[in-house]
Order: sequence, then structure tokens, then C-alpha cells
Amino acid sequence: MTDISASSLLSSGQLTVDLNAIARNWAALDKISPGTLTGAVVKADGYGLGLEEVAKKLAKEGAQFFFVANPEEGLRLRAALPAAHIFVLGGLWPRTAEIYTQARLMPVLNSMAMLEEWLAYCVEHGEAYPSSLHFDTGMNRLGFRLSDVSWVRQQLERTGYQPQMIMSHLACGDQPTHEKNRTQLAFFQSIMAHFPEIPASLANSAGLMGSKQNHFQLVRPGIALFGGRAISGRNNPLAHVVNLDVPILQVRDAKTGESVGYGADYTLQRDSRIAIAAIGYGDGFFRANSSATNHMGARVAVKGKLVPILGRISMDTFAIDVTDLGPNGPVPGEMVEVLGPNVSIDDIADACGTIGYEVLTNLRGRYRRTYVGSVE
Repeated sequence: MTDISASSLLSSGQLTVDLNAIARNWAALDKISPGTLTGAVVKADGYGLGLEEVAKKLAKEGAQFFFVANPEEGLRLRAALPAAHIFVLGGLWPRTAEIYTQARLMPVLNSMAMLEEWLAYCVEHGEAYPSSLHFDTGMNRLGFRLSDVSWVRQQLERTGYQPQMIMSHLACGDQPTHEKNRTQLAFFQSIMAHFPEIPASLANSAGLMGSKQNHFQLVRPGIALFGGRAISGRNNPLAHVVNLDVPILQVRDAKTGESVGYGADYTLQRDSRIAIAAIGYGDGFFRANSSATNHMGARVAVKGKLVPILGRISMDTFAIDVTDLGPNGPVPGEMVEVLGPNVSIDDIADACGTIGYEVLTNLRGRYRRTYVGSVE
């Protein structure tokens, strides 16, 4: 029988999440907005890094207000943090108000139907259960329309109900000079004039870092907590959070003119030393990171030096060019840094035309997962 302790040697790689770095990032963002409450968006399983582990660490750092996408995430978070204030960004699922109130989850109400159902439940039970209202100021995703403002105010006046917060969301916050930001801010301020006694929240990570005008009473960072770039074209000042290291399965020599990978898309321009890494699109490493003869894909690091991916990403493996590492290059069993101090989530995202959010939330591969700074 295989020793269970040996199972750590059998996975496709090592994923390490630095919870201390996440806590430092939250503290740094909190300092940007003095006098404003700083929440934390931990939807999508804590951006792929573990909802419970991330939220517990943030709560210990001082975060009290958390945002999830749906009630199922809210129930998980409530079990981990009995005292937290939890908002469900997707709003109120039909006929589930009792589940929300029993778990003390606050729906972010974003439609007439949601508001009517929530108010009816509050009236029926004689209690003003807390919620938030979301107004769409120009993104056309979730939220009441600007034309609904008067109707919403009438419903609140009719029932005497006061929500915890009025919210909206910036469509172009990652581009601080975009005209859309000024338009949305003006719309949001006009909405707030109808609800002068209710706290407001507009800023995600980008809005928080882009302009103090966006701060209002509560900011709700997400991607920046996890070391991702929030503002396009700016250096990212926040701490690196995630390391992903995978083993080399084989090292081989190949000749000029030979092809590498499926489709023979990549033709070697020199005699090369190739290493095969144990990760592929089956582990959430996007096929779009592939290289072709006329296209450079993503790079990873070996022995602290960046090396290019060669050819297409397979389901379980990809090839890298280690020729320039010379005679002291890697051998089977040595590790390739896919994410780490030399390769950020945004480096990978830029190489395949996506965003750091998608890189993080796809880290569901066949990895051994370890947390630094866990809270028991």
C-alpha cells in the first residue's frame, strides 16, 4: 500500500496561497480611503483561492463587510464567519427570503420584483431585515434603472423601510480617465440626492485606487486583494499572493526545423533543449497561452529565469525552451514557476488576451494546495 504521506509527491504541482500577503493588501487599501469602511469581495471561492481561508484571514485583519455572488456562497461564508456582514451581489433568489434572513445574508436588491418580494417578507414578519439597493448607472448588467428611482423611493416611504446601503458599479474603473467614470459618478450622485440618509458604495478595486471621489461610505475591493492589477497601464503596487510550481516530466533535445506540439504550429529555429511541464488546460492553464512560429505565447520561469512556452498547450502538459539555461539547465523533477515572483497573474493574462480575474478563478487544477498564514 502506498504511504499516504507520499501523496504530496503525486500531484501535478504545488499551489501556495500567501494569506499574509492578502491581509497586507487589504490593510494597504484600507489606508487609501481613511474615514471610509473597507469591505472585501470574496465571490467565486475567494477569486479561486479558497473562500473560507481568505475570509477568515481578512476578518482577522479587520474586515467586517464581505460580498459574495450568490446565496450558496453566502451560506458557506456565514458558517466560517458567524459575525460578518455578508452582502449577496446577485440579489434575492425567488422565494428564498427566509433562507437569507435565517443566515443573516443581505441581498443586493436590483429589480422591482426583488424589492417587492423583500418588502412583503419584511412586512409579513414585522421586521426590517437589512439589504442593499443596486442602481445601474451605465453598465447594463444588474440594477434598478435611473427611471426607477422615484418608484423605489415611494416603496421605501410607503413601508418605512431603510436599506443598509445604495450601490452601483463602475464599467471602466480600470481606466481612470475614461469619460464613462465621470458620467457614472454624476448619475450616482444624482441618485444619492434622493436617499440622503443612506450610506453609499461605488468603488471596486479600480474605483478605490483611481479616485477618492468614488469612495463614499464603503469601498469593496476584490482583485487587488489577491495581487491582481486593478488599473490598466499602471505598475501594480500590491503584494504578490499566489505561487504555482509544477514539475518537469522530461527533458529532450530537438533539431532545427522540427515542430513542437499539436498541429505542428511551432517550428524550431535552432537546435533546442526542451522541457515538458506537468500542467495543461485540464488544470486551468489556458490553451491561449500557446506559442506558434509567428506568435510568442506566455513565459514561465525556471531557476529564476524566464523561458518561453513552445507550441500548443495540451490537456496535461506544455513544452518550454530551456536551451539558454545551458548545461546547468533543469532535469526531470525540478519545478517550473508558472505563477510566482517572476511571473504574475497579469503576465499570464496579458499573454493570452484575458484578465487576471480569469487566471485566478481558473486555478482549480490537479494541485497540492497550501496556505501560508492560515487562521484556525
